[in-house]
Amino acid sequence: VNMYVCGITPYDEVHLGHARCYVVFDVIRRYLKYKGYTVKYIQNFTDIDDKIINRSLEAKIPLNELAQKYIDDYFTQMRKLNIQDADVYPRVTQKIPDIISFIKKIIDNGYGYVAAGDVYFSVRKFKDYGKLSKRNIDDLKIGARVLSEENKNDPLDFALWKKAKDGEPSWDSPWGKGRPGWHIECSAMSLGEFGGTFDIHGGGQDLIFPHHENEIAQSEATLGKPFVKYWIHNGFVTINKEKMSKSLGNFFTLREIFEKYDPMVVRYMLLTQHYRQPLDFSEDKLEQSKSAYQRIVNAVRKANGTKEDNLIEQKFVSCMDDDFNTPQALAV
Repeated sequence: VNMYVCGITPYDEVHLGHARCYVVFDVIRRYLKYKGYTVKYIQNFTDIDDKIINRSLEAKIPLNELAQKYIDDYFTQMRKLNIQDADVYPRVTQKIPDIISFIKKIIDNGYGYVAAGDVYFSVRKFKDYGKLSKRNIDDLKIGARVLSEENKNDPLDFALWKKAKDGEPSWDSPWGKGRPGWHIECSAMSLGEFGGTFDIHGGGQDLIFPHHENEIAQSEATLGKPFVKYWIHNGFVTINKEKMSKSLGNFFTLREIFEKYDPMVVRYMLLTQHYRQPLDFSEDKLEQSKSAYQRIVNAVRKANGTKEDNLIEQKFVSCMDDDFNTPQALAV
């Protein structure tokens, strides 16, 4: 099984929302291995991005140092959660030549165009656009975050390559100095590792549109065949029913939570809700998870391979075979 999961943009400490995503895919990977599959797991770092550039300027820290600081933090916290390392962690800044080659193919296939140093993808030329997010192209409006640049042929078109701006990192390309657009990076890195159609692509639900929708468009425009067989998206972590995020300022870093709670208790809590459903966070939930996790630890100590233990394993497998239903599996 070849699996690619969108990684972090390393501009701040990792929080509970990140933990949920990577715990979910760690469990999926471990379970597939338990079922006898060999799994190749790729997870990227988006180490060049508007957020990192802005944070680097604010903090007066070189961009590569800032990214490395938060990548180190990511590994520290994930290892506490007993998350196994991915097989490969490609970084955008290390894959610029591959990304440029990928963009060239898109242009050659008639889906991309150059406009004043920027390169855009012609969304309307890709007939299946909207198939993942179940959106009709004619109903799409330019969102608040997708400002209509004057150079685009169509407001829906998205950037494959961004012309260099003063003070920002840039690389030479056939279209002049610049840097990659957000969506092209994951297509180039995943297909660069797997060489063609792969099995599972994952990430948070917030990535379905536009990120994963755009990945499908540019990848299938290049490949001429399906990009991914199975898309898996985890639900948000919420606090008082609101999505936990840095932009809303209602997030807890893992470092803060681990000062009070055993990371394995946090891991347990993150699996008490089905991965596709939102998980509302509270200290009460953590306290309940503390007791439940201890019960499992005690049960494992007593397990001795009896018929009853085998029956428990069968029930567990039955739950996990049903779309990785961890809350039911934990209840066994």
